[in-house]
This record gives sequence, C-alpha cells and structure tokens, in this order.
Amino acid sequence: MKNTKKLTNQAMIASVYTVLSIALSAVSFGTVQIRISEALTLLPIFSLTNVWGVTIGCFLTNLIGFFTGANILGWMDMIFGTFATFLAAVCTYLLRNVKIKGLPLLSVIPPIVFNAAVIGWELCMLINNGVFSPVIFWAQAVSVGAGQLLSCGVIGLMMVRIIEKNRNLKELIS
Repeated sequence: MKNTKKLTNQAMIASVYTVLSIALSAVSFGTVQIRISEALTLLPIFSLTNVWGVTIGCFLTNLIGFFTGANILGWMDMIFGTFATFLAAVCTYLLRNVKIKGLPLLSVIPPIVFNAAVIGWELCMLINNGVFSPVIFWAQAVSVGAGQLLSCGVIGLMMVRIIEKNRNLKELIS
C-alpha cells in the first residue's frame, strides 16, 4: 500500500508539472522563460521520492514541447534540461534541513543555479549556431536564473510554507 501511495504521488507530481508547463507554454520555453512548474522542484524537501515525479514531469514537458515545436531547444532539453532538474531536485533534498527563519532557503539555490547554467548553455549553443560565447551564455543564464528565482524562490517557497502548515497536504506529499 505504501509503494502504491508513493507511485501515485510521483504520477501526480509529474502530471501537475507537465500540465502547468504545457498550459503556460508561452512562458515555459524560450530565451525568456518562467517555468512556473519548476516550483515543484522544492517538493523533495518533503520526500526523496518526489525527485522522480519532478524529473519525469520535466522530461514529459520537454518531450511534448519537442514534438509540438513549443520547445525551441528540442532534443537537447529532453536530455540536459531534464538532467538539470534531476540534479536540482536531489540537491534540494540534501539541503532540506538547512533552514533560515524556518524556511529551507538553501534548497532554492540548486534549481536556480543548475537550470540557469544548463539551460543558459543550451540557449547559448542554439542562438550562436553551436559555438559557445561567454557573453551570450551569461545573458541567457541570468535570464533563466531570474525566471527560476521567481518560480522557486517565490512561488516554490510559498508552496512549501502552505504544505508545511497543512497536515493533510504534508501527509499527502510526503
């Protein structure tokens, strides 16, 4: 029964991530992006198994984006973008107990940094025809990082606070 609950939770997280990303595809993909669903990368604060729901959701989003043409990064994002989200979610879990004024503030850093670096690199390579340019990379990394800051640092932390204050939600997601 416990494994069924975990599997169901991961499917739910993956579904919510994917639906949010695709529904908001205008801002989920591109050189300026605010992938609101990335707020879910903070869910590993509550359980290590939540890493899988977020990772699968990211992969499905990038796959659907690739096949619909919404994701300009194409196959690269299916591999590298998904891997960045996976690493960010694992590091979020590892930093979950480091709290400042009761908030897991350090857990917000991995999704911002990993995605800014990886997606910034992907966008740099796309924009500059496969040639790395530090100027283009940093411009893209800062842009993606700003979107991640909004998604994870604002929306994600609000979500964590709501879950922590609601026993039923916390039980559901843990």
